[in-house]
Amino acid sequence: MENRALRIGFVSLGCPKNQLDTEVMLGHVVNAGYEVTPDETEADIVIINTCAFIGDAKKESIDNILDIAWLKENNNLRGIIVTGCLAERYRDEVMREMPEVDAVLGTGSIHNIIEAIRAVRRKEKYSSFEDKNEVALGGDRIVTTGDAMAYLKIAEGCDNRCTYCAIPSIRGKFRSRPMDDIITEARELVEGIGIKELVVVAQDTTAYGIDLYGRYALPELLRRLANETDVEWLRVLYCYPDKITDELIREFNENPKLVKYIDLPIQHISSKILKRMNRRGDGALVRDVISKLRTHIEGISIRSTAIVGFPGETDEDFEELCAFIKEARFEHFGAFTYSREEGTPAHDFADQIDDQIKQDRYDIIMEHQLGIVEEMQQNRIGEKISVLIEAYDPVSEAYYGHSDKDAPDIDGKVFVQAKKGTLSEGDIVTVEVIEALEYDLIASVVDGGALRRY
Repeated sequence: MENRALRIGFVSLGCPKNQLDTEVMLGHVVNAGYEVTPDETEADIVIINTCAFIGDAKKESIDNILDIAWLKENNNLRGIIVTGCLAERYRDEVMREMPEVDAVLGTGSIHNIIEAIRAVRRKEKYSSFEDKNEVALGGDRIVTTGDAMAYLKIAEGCDNRCTYCAIPSIRGKFRSRPMDDIITEARELVEGIGIKELVVVAQDTTAYGIDLYGRYALPELLRRLANETDVEWLRVLYCYPDKITDELIREFNENPKLVKYIDLPIQHISSKILKRMNRRGDGALVRDVISKLRTHIEGISIRSTAIVGFPGETDEDFEELCAFIKEARFEHFGAFTYSREEGTPAHDFADQIDDQIKQDRYDIIMEHQLGIVEEMQQNRIGEKISVLIEAYDPVSEAYYGHSDKDAPDIDGKVFVQAKKGTLSEGDIVTVEVIEALEYDLIASVVDGGALRRY
């Protein structure tokens, strides 16, 4: 077939939600009969799915486009297609400023990827920016995260309108996928591929269902995923503090498949800064929610993030945040320096913070967190934990995976000392921690410990 002679490469940048869009485009490409290559130097056309959330993400996207453009000038590459958030946000500038780009697809046009490939093959420039609020959610996809885990997108877009964030203008309004549609996809992932862990994602997972059902339906969805599929682990990312309901807390306690892990971006603790960010709830609400999670969910592992250097953040605001990080003792925490994004309200705030002050504050708060993590890691030595095996690492001569308290690709890994051939991808094995590194753990299989293989 003519199609099969054309080799397509992919570069996927940004968050898991963007990665899911890449997987959907991969599905279209494979179904159309094209060959996919993991080596960009062997590709005829490279599709770059970009991120544009903050300045560093935009720079990474542009750098990747320029790197691939070098292949077009010096190798056999015939075309470059740019998709995703950078394409949507800077739809006119991408091809104007980077003439090496042959096609551009906005976030509402990912299902037009085959049309873009055909246009590039004809040596025609192509662009498509269909309504991002009408893009079909879900669809056939090629899972790129291995056979152990997969992301499950339950909604798209965002209505929160935080003053620093361009996501609503890039991804559109918040819209949930119908529950039955999600359950069907989950079954296909678990029964068809053998996925053991489903990681539930959206811009705001805790808002799931409010537009379709008039209520926060995430707890119900998690119950149905547990009861109507054979998945082993369920994990939830991108929860908002103001939507942590008593029903969701009960679900963590009553659902045996829902791991006791929650991703809860707080962004700050100063009520003044939270108000300027247009976050829902003040510092007291954040403290109350974390207290509830710690009190009512035994052994909960909490991941959070915060922004330092937001316009108007005083030394006192920053010190309050640092004190809270020490108090909250998040198992996982990351900070970002505020990125001034055009088109957002905060871009025009008068009291912008000097870049060096932002960086200094970032360094200080992450140093505080490192001390917390080092202490927690040492306390895990001797602990018996469940680990989902992802692969064998020939360099360390050990298997690696992640525990139920660590999100894949985001948090630390667990390296399991076991002879090659004794474990397989997708095994869930009980291990004992024998050594703690800065963020990773080294463990050995417990004699007679539970090992589930499928």
